Amino acid sequence: MLHKARTAVVAALAAGALSLTACGGGTDADESGLALVNDGTLTVCSNIPFEPFEYVVDGEFTGFDVELTREIATGMGLEHEMQNVGFDGLQSGTVLAARQCDMIAAAMTVTDERAEKLAFSDPYYDSLQSILAPAGSSIASLADLDGKKIGVQQGTTGESYARDNAPEGAEIMSFQTDAELFQSLQAGGIDAVLQDLPVNQDHTEDGKYAVTATFETGEVYAFAMKKDSSTELAAKVNEQLASLRENGKYQELYDKYFTE
Repeated sequence: MLHKARTAVVAALAAGALSLTACGGGTDADESGLALVNDGTLTVCSNIPFEPFEYVVDGEFTGFDVELTREIATGMGLEHEMQNVGFDGLQSGTVLAARQCDMIAAAMTVTDERAEKLAFSDPYYDSLQSILAPAGSSIASLADLDGKKIGVQQGTTGESYARDNAPEGAEIMSFQTDAELFQSLQAGGIDAVLQDLPVNQDHTEDGKYAVTATFETGEVYAFAMKKDSSTELAAKVNEQLASLRENGKYQELYDKYFTE
């Protein structure tokens, strides 16, 4: 998957994005009337890599979330810019409060706790939790992780699910990114990864790893915006989501990233 190379590229892109933000001239009354960080641009924060939702290919951001938000921006008559930031800054809403971006697109599950701090769009993806383990592993359920090390991404619902449901004898180890998670699994530092199904599925392509269990959690992903000042922006985003479903573009992107 070339995660190490991608991580290095992401770091460079993130530094550039932060620099652009620092000198950006967003105002509270831009021409769109949406109080955008940068006039004429929908600036989107994410946490990269998290395939197939957001990652880097040939120095460019891509993935389901990236392409979907680009289509939303185009439908709104706006340019599209991505920023790469830590997940804690996303789920806490810190990046929005600091006017680093207008919207968060990071395969983020809607939870009651997050909804206290963030305004969410209509859902755009239904998700399952899952276990990823070496192919041929005897780990086929949470119970099989007793006495073993489970890797999770810090601050995610996968981490919450593991801490609420894993056996008492399991050791839960948190990582900042999916890239670090998978590298630890490859190096034998952990026995399995518990996280969202599509991301784990992306690591099965070479046949060395397999999704050995899935869990129905009722999770849905949505785009996040400022809690108290994004009513109009959220309405525009929802309008574009509905349009993309109606004209078939949403299904086209879904099939591109999730049809096996």
